[in-house]
This record gives sequence, C-alpha cells and structure tokens, in this order.
Amino acid sequence: MPPSPQGDGGQSRPPLLEIVVPAYNEERRLPGGLLQLCAKLARMPFPAAVIVVDNNSTDRTAEIVENWPAGPVPVRLIPCPVPGKGAAVRAGLLETGAPFVGFCDADMATDLDAIDAALGLLLSGERVVVGSRAHEGSVVENRHSRVRELGAAWFRALAGVLVPGVSDTQCGFKFFDGVLAREVAALLRTPGFAFDVELLARCAADGSEVHEIPVRWLDVPGSRFSPARHTFGIVLEMGRIWLRLRPRPRARPRPAVHPAWEPPAAPDPVGSP
Repeated sequence: MPPSPQGDGGQSRPPLLEIVVPAYNEERRLPGGLLQLCAKLARMPFPAAVIVVDNNSTDRTAEIVENWPAGPVPVRLIPCPVPGKGAAVRAGLLETGAPFVGFCDADMATDLDAIDAALGLLLSGERVVVGSRAHEGSVVENRHSRVRELGAAWFRALAGVLVPGVSDTQCGFKFFDGVLAREVAALLRTPGFAFDVELLARCAADGSEVHEIPVRWLDVPGSRFSPARHTFGIVLEMGRIWLRLRPRPRARPRPAVHPAWEPPAAPDPVGSP
C-alpha cells in the first residue's frame, strides 16, 4: 500500500516540523487526537506536517487518515507491516525530511502547548528534547493502578542503567534535530515498548544531550500497555538493548610480525678459469 498524501490546504513551503503519530487500532482516539494536533500546528508561525503510521490496524484507523480533510496542516498515512510501536515510530521518522521532527501518541495525553518549548530549544541548538512526567514542573493527572505504578518505577530503574540522567524515558512526547533522528532511527532494532530507551541511548552515544522539559499530562484510557502481558517482553528487550550498546573493549593492537633477521648469504666464490 503506497503512502497516502493528503491535501496541503495551499501550503507550498516545505515543513519546518514533522510529527509522527504511531497508530494501532486507534479509530476511537485518533480523530480527536488529530484534530488537536492539526489545530495546534496550524497556529504555529511556520509550516508543519503530520505522518500517521498505521501499524497493521484491523479497524478504521487507515480509513480515517485517508479521508482526513485537507487543511493548512498536511496529514498523510504510511503503513508499517512490522508489529510494535517502536517499529512504527522508526518507519515514521525515516519517512520525514524536515529540519525538526517529533512523535507523540494518538491520544495526545501530553498537552500540545509543550511543542512551543520543545521547538524553541531545538532552534536554540538542542538536539533532543523530551517531555518528562517526573520533572518538578510537570502536572500529571494519573489514574494508574498501584500495580502499574510499581511496574513503572521498576522500569525507570532498568532504563536508568542504559540512559543515566533521564528521569522519564517513556513519555510519548519527543522531539529531535531531523538529521539526528533519521540517523538514529536507521539503527533502531527494538520494535516494542522499550524502543524509547534504545532511541535515547543511541542519541546519547552520538554525543547529544537529552534535554527534559515539564509537561501537562493526562492519563487517557485505552493504553495498550499491560504489566501482565508485556513485562517479560520488556525485560528481554532491555537485555538486548544492553547487549547492542554495551561498551566493548578495544582490541589490543597486534605487534607487527617481522621475519627473523638472517645475514645475507655469502656470494658464491668465483672460480678461476
């Protein structure tokens, strides 16, 4: 299925910012989320665009995007046959071409006004800007169960080994220098929920500091994550990330092997005639 271009509402300049929205069976939450996102981007003083990545949905997710009305913010659809949120985000980032890119969840749980702060930091030279629900300035309306809260704390402890200094690797609100995002996305190998950890770890390995900003975050019902179903898989993913990115000792240079010195053979005596 080829990418689905939507009308650009007269937009002729290439976008300065492209935002990727991964979607799996999001027919209920996606329409409202896209309305919010397009309304926010239409108010920005620069051109922007949205890429929705359909991750093998079996509902009307693709149909909703294909029939999205033309407007000042182009919205297009690309398919991702590889299952997993990480695979969908990777596919979307590789499809971008803008100087600045980002991704956010279909439910728009993070207040989109934080885009202003994120883009301001990118324009000032930051290369990685992420929302953090753990930031002291964040406002979080949390309806998670106690079990999920404990699971989140356990996950943060594991993630801290791979991305030290980052307080919230899993907030679905991340923005990047476009070139860096595409370079790192090409290296990603984690298809599931732990992909954010690999993404940020690779950015840090590239020498790019991860800058966290406060957000207003609302826990919207309908999350796909389940501690009972996904914990074991996340442990495996984190282990694989560590194996891929762990520092490897440099091989010791081998000494050059020179043949043993031998004196030159004496010339054959010249006999008299």
